[in-house]
Amino acid sequence: MNLRARAAQTVEAVLERGESLATALPYAQSKLENAKDKALLQEITYGVMRELMQLEYYIAALVENPLKGKQRIVHYLMIVGAYQLLHMRIPPHAALGETVAAIDDLDRPKFKSLVNGVLRSLQRDHEKLLEKMPTKGPVTFNHPKWIIKRATQAYPKQWQQILKANNERSPMWIRNNASIQTRDEYLEQLATANISASKGIIGDNSILLESPMPVTALPNFDEGACSVQDGAAQQAAEILDAQSGDYVLDACAAPGGKTCHIIELEKEVEVVALDCDERRLERVQQNLDRIGLEAKLICGDGTQPDTWWDGKLFDRILLDAPCSATGVIRRNPDIKWLRRESDIAPLVALQREIFDASWDLLKPGGTFVYATCSILPAENSEQVISFLERHDDATLIPLNENDTPSTPGWQILPGQDNVDGFYYAKFVKQS
Repeated sequence: MNLRARAAQTVEAVLERGESLATALPYAQSKLENAKDKALLQEITYGVMRELMQLEYYIAALVENPLKGKQRIVHYLMIVGAYQLLHMRIPPHAALGETVAAIDDLDRPKFKSLVNGVLRSLQRDHEKLLEKMPTKGPVTFNHPKWIIKRATQAYPKQWQQILKANNERSPMWIRNNASIQTRDEYLEQLATANISASKGIIGDNSILLESPMPVTALPNFDEGACSVQDGAAQQAAEILDAQSGDYVLDACAAPGGKTCHIIELEKEVEVVALDCDERRLERVQQNLDRIGLEAKLICGDGTQPDTWWDGKLFDRILLDAPCSATGVIRRNPDIKWLRRESDIAPLVALQREIFDASWDLLKPGGTFVYATCSILPAENSEQVISFLERHDDATLIPLNENDTPSTPGWQILPGQDNVDGFYYAKFVKQS
């Protein structure tokens, strides 16, 4: 099947059936043999998710009668064609020819002239259409209204910067394994392999690669010398700061990056990695196996510890709570279109439930870290304020000078120091 046809099908799977790109794209790529074609398919589908509202604007301006029902696949094919023409270096004649040819593979031959005409009109009239494009709102910022509204309310001075960062390509961060070598030593190994990289500003072991690359190109990756993990996410284990002999719970542990990092920083710990998804726990085990680490994996519900907990209290608990993921949109641009504002209240309720249940598993004097990859105060600072009101035995441990009980936690915004959006709050349980 034509690659553009597969791209249209993948976009349709996300926008019509609610599949994530993380699911839909690998399935489509599995049908391709050439690595270059797989990379091109990823570039097109991720690019469409980043630029969707503006691509929709152009197609709507050029199609008199919007396509509906079973014909929507043709609409998504035109979106795919528009992305190639406006955002890729593919020669226009090749982008046009391949996109029009995809009609046959999608079994919609009667729409060939429509697709051809619309894309040629876009190529010809792009500048005129650009002049008429709205100067504010979803089309301008390539975000749904509700995210724009929430970002504006929470960050009146920074919201445009946040949305801009969300629409940029995500960089590739790796985490040096401090139990094997120092960060400087691994940077030397990268330099020897002619891989340009630099120290991250956030994180003692974070390394930013100048260009993304296959993990197989990284020195000693299969031996656990490094792992792929965003610089902001690497802060979780460092803030938790597990000590020798600690009994640690990594709640909501999958896919296991934080679990591994906890043990890399202190080998003499006993870690329980909890997740409610058996398949995702397999990813945790794979990561542990690659690096040569051990942890106890439990498939269980964080809201119902009585179904899996053995009664032994933990010295430290990391709760990377289920959230809206609004801080990692640049890494997962389909979040913009899959997440709904109506999802937020149930997520906040779930976070609260896991938060309270997990707190009960902590020893007096123990340390608790609450984390999300969200930028929404309802999931972050407001959640923590509510938690502190419910628990007199919780003391907030400031992570910076602005981290107070009235404005708790450390909010990292997307693009700040070139990392993802993340939130952290740290507590100690009173004896």
